Amino acid sequence: MLELALAVAVFLASHRLTNRPAFRAGAERALGGRTGFIAAYSLLSLALLAWIIVAYQRAPTIVLWHQQPWMRWVPVLAMAPACLLLGAGMATPNPFSIGPGGKGFDPARPGLLRLTRHPVLWGLAIWAGAHLVPNGDAAAALVFVPLLTLALAGPRLLDAARRRALADWDGLAALTGRPAWVMVPETGWRWLIGIALYAALIHLHLPVIGASPWP
Repeated sequence: MLELALAVAVFLASHRLTNRPAFRAGAERALGGRTGFIAAYSLLSLALLAWIIVAYQRAPTIVLWHQQPWMRWVPVLAMAPACLLLGAGMATPNPFSIGPGGKGFDPARPGLLRLTRHPVLWGLAIWAGAHLVPNGDAAAALVFVPLLTLALAGPRLLDAARRRALADWDGLAALTGRPAWVMVPETGWRWLIGIALYAALIHLHLPVIGASPWP
């Protein structure tokens, strides 16, 4: 449990550190710009997630609540919209939140951002919350509760930071964060990334995590 707690703490600390403007500016200079920074941070995040998975598998089972048959359906169903938000969100130009950045963002066609300025964070929140339901043990709570809290707090924190940084915040924000069917065609091929992500997670869940995702 101590190793798992340490792995989660390091993951959260790395995320918090990279959002500090002074640190990020220095890291981008050292890594050759924004692209180099994103690539390095993505690799670091994957390595830390791998550590969390290994530590979770080693942790003892301390039951907090017993799993019911219906609970196993929650991740299978909830991960479909979560993957759409994650996949399409990571491929959508976004000046408001985490993702590929604002380069190429068209205020007239915000796509998925019409629904939310923070699709990746909401996808992560659904992922963490859905997996917490059937995994009623202390190790799962140690992993998913902090990540769920971070994902739910992230939009408000990022909005506050972007409001200070973007001179045209009010005009841009007014075009986003509202349900609209037009986001479906505007998002276009990016939905396919979410579908592919869902298929990959279903296929890899058993060999990587050690448990079948199916009820």
